Amino acid sequence: MKIGIAGAGGIGSNVAFHLVRSGVLDLKIFDFDRVEASNLNRQFYFADQMGSPKVEALKTNLLRIDPAARIEAIVQRLDADNVPEAFADCGIVVEALDRAESKAMLINALAGSGKYLVSGSGLAGLAPEGVKLRKLGEHMAIAGDFASDVVHLRLYSPKVMLVASLMAIAVLQKLGYPEELM
Repeated sequence: MKIGIAGAGGIGSNVAFHLVRSGVLDLKIFDFDRVEASNLNRQFYFADQMGSPKVEALKTNLLRIDPAARIEAIVQRLDADNVPEAFADCGIVVEALDRAESKAMLINALAGSGKYLVSGSGLAGLAPEGVKLRKLGEHMAIAGDFASDVVHLRLYSPKVMLVASLMAIAVLQKLGYPEELM
């Protein structure tokens, strides 16, 4: 099953990192932004990639983990009109957008589509207390502390990675990846 990822920043790049390392090799990633120096403290990019489109740099990095991965890297801004078509061939969509309005737009655009949505909410600061993965019905999971806000708190790699890890776990669980050794 192809996994769609909306956004290739701190959450999206690190969810993709975890998925490819776990053997999920069919990803379709959208972002319109470029790698900046301020991204390097929490996103899966390197200094020599500054100025590159995030999705292209991310594809390069993911293919270094597993050259067999099938990564569609699409430089595009998502909006309510193009989201349904953008993710038409994806069974699971990871929402990794920055702004609350963008998150709501993506979730609303895919509501009723039957796709499984994985979202993040509350990943600022350092406190890990309250960070968890919540499943909302059959078609959605949200990871985070559901309270911290980038308006009041800084973003640090450990907490961003914690939330991204939980989001990747939600994808692996939905895909039926076993926990037990065979």
